[in-house]
Amino acid sequence: MLVEVGKIVEGKVSGITNFGAFIQLPEGKTGLVHISEVAEEYVKDIRSHLKENQVVKVKIISVDKNGKISLSIKKAQESNTNQRTVKPVDIDWNRNSTDNLSFEERLAKFMKDSDEKLHDLKKNFESKRGSGGYRKSAQF
Repeated sequence: MLVEVGKIVEGKVSGITNFGAFIQLPEGKTGLVHISEVAEEYVKDIRSHLKENQVVKVKIISVDKNGKISLSIKKAQESNTNQRTVKPVDIDWNRNSTDNLSFEERLAKFMKDSDEKLHDLKKNFESKRGSGGYRKSAQF
């Protein structure tokens, strides 16, 4: 098998480390799936996603001049998903219709909403900080 960047192949997990998993590719070649390329979500423990001797589909993402092969499980899954036709969702752009308002009225509404959100944000932030500042200790 010729190792080509962009190709999706099956391989067997031959070893697991804290930073990734080594995958045995066809014809005896070995590549590495970095922990960041295992799944879309954050992976804290790779062993919760992969087991030794598990067969996985991987995408070859790079081969450096020393022959090291970088692989990705999540990009192999993305390629399979992209092959399906996804129908676009119709969006109701007039859901919060303000067509009957003038520009000044829309701007005033935006400013009011913005001020309310900012006030809530500041209030929430202050409540998390406690009493809100540096206190000098009383000197006797």
